[in-house]
Amino acid sequence: MSFSRISLAVSALLLAPLAALAAPAPSPVQIELSHQLDEVRVERLEPLLKAFNDQQKDVHLTLVRRAEGDAPKQINLVTPEEYSRFVASKAKFKPLYEVMREAKQPLDASKLSPELVTGLVDRKGQLFALPVAFSTPVLYINKAAFRKAGLNPDTPPKTWFETQEAAGKLIDSGSKCPFTTSWPASVHIDNLSARNGTEVADAKGKLDFNGLAQIKHVAMLATWYKSKYFIYFGRRDEADRRFASGECGMLTSSSAIYGTLSENKALDVGVSALPYHDDVHGAPQSTLADGASLWIASGLKPAETKGVASFINYVLGPEVQISMTLAGGYLPMTPVARLAASSKLMKADLAGLQVAYDELKGKPLPAPVRVAQITPVRVIVEEELETVWDNKKPAKEALDNAVARGNAVLLAQAQVPAAEAKAGKPGKRHK
Repeated sequence: MSFSRISLAVSALLLAPLAALAAPAPSPVQIELSHQLDEVRVERLEPLLKAFNDQQKDVHLTLVRRAEGDAPKQINLVTPEEYSRFVASKAKFKPLYEVMREAKQPLDASKLSPELVTGLVDRKGQLFALPVAFSTPVLYINKAAFRKAGLNPDTPPKTWFETQEAAGKLIDSGSKCPFTTSWPASVHIDNLSARNGTEVADAKGKLDFNGLAQIKHVAMLATWYKSKYFIYFGRRDEADRRFASGECGMLTSSSAIYGTLSENKALDVGVSALPYHDDVHGAPQSTLADGASLWIASGLKPAETKGVASFINYVLGPEVQISMTLAGGYLPMTPVARLAASSKLMKADLAGLQVAYDELKGKPLPAPVRVAQITPVRVIVEEELETVWDNKKPAKEALDNAVARGNAVLLAQAQVPAAEAKAGKPGKRHK
């Protein structure tokens, strides 16, 4: 071998380790989490996401605000209002249990609190999405307004009749808004029905929320509206803001807002269970847990699948669930996390959670359909309820119309897959 060849060989041996040292470390897999959270909740959740990213070398997660019509990101935080739309397009998503299995990560749906997984498991009880930000409706009271009206804020109303009596005393004391509500379809159709032991649909999914309990309740609210006991601020959560400002004496809304309300130094807030009708046999029953769930897009690369599974495991950790409860007021997902929350959170922080836990005790109704989760049906229901508030229709006629219109929508939706099947399209849609 010539001297030049020997020199080249030696140089190659010497330079090889240097080249290895100079090689850049592989970039972490970029995972996007699509959401529609408000700025306050984003700000509160960002430290949890930063902690996840700081723990990882191979994964970096970024929050991305979702606009209508956007393609799914790797992880998607789906609101209750979007639920039916995501179910209808579930070919774009991979069931969570399959994602975890491919990543060789354990996922036992039986370890989650049973009231949280309704509608998120398949027939075998396997999770296709994670109930990460759930809550249930409760009754909030303005303690200062109660004291002014001569009411005891430590004994809030338990029944709707007691709520009516409290509203009367509030209005006598000068209140311009004795009672209000957010999310009317969820609170006063879905949860009103569950709380009083009735369904909103039969076992086949046909709507029938125009029974005696629902008609009586809507008629009661109509009389409250006429007498100014009940002030209506729209279909979403404007009522939350009005109550937080001190304008209203009572509010029915999500248990998740308790933390935000209790932090308001200008508001002395109390929380109690959603009222029930004491003349309905078997009442009160459990309310319904509902909220945002994590859905995973299909077609992920192996490294993305592994990164998503790491985030799911992170979210399921008891300490992270406690932090999410503090940040957003959400129900911890597992009994273990609930016990940990009970031992670590302050008594004031636990007040709203304990009320929610108590409401969800017992065997919940199967609830094959929830009006608030089917956007076109929810809109119909809210339209019909507003005709009652405007004194254009009696409660029975409005609910009869809502059921008939809603069933027509469900029938039309069911006919779309059937038409596609007849045309030979399902093979393209369901891979």
